[in-house]
Amino acid sequence: MATAAGKSATDEATTAELEADIEQLKADIRKLTEQLSKTGQHGYGAARRAAADSVEQLRAQGEAAFESMRGSAEDIEAQLIAKVREKPVTSLAIAAGVGFLLALLSRR
Repeated sequence: MATAAGKSATDEATTAELEADIEQLKADIRKLTEQLSKTGQHGYGAARRAAADSVEQLRAQGEAAFESMRGSAEDIEAQLIAKVREKPVTSLAIAAGVGFLLALLSRR
C-alpha cells in the first residue's frame, strides 16, 4: 500500500504541475493576444495616417495643377482677345470658316 500511496502522491504532484503549466500557458497566450491587438491597432493607425497624408498631398497637387491650367487658359484668352482686337476682320473670317466646317461635320 505504500507504493500505491506513493504513486498517488506523484500523480497528484504531476497533475498539479500540469495544471500550473496550463495556467501559465493561458496567461502567456492572453499577454500575446493583448500585444498583437496593440500592434494591430498601431499598424492600422499608422496606415490610416499615411493614407490621409497621401490624400492631402494629392489634393494639393491637384489644386496646383488646376491653378496652373487656369493661368494658362487665361493667358490664351488674353492672347486671343489681343489678336481679335488687332485684326477684327480676319478673326471674323476665321470664325465664319470654323462655323461652316462644324456645320458640315454635324450634317454627317
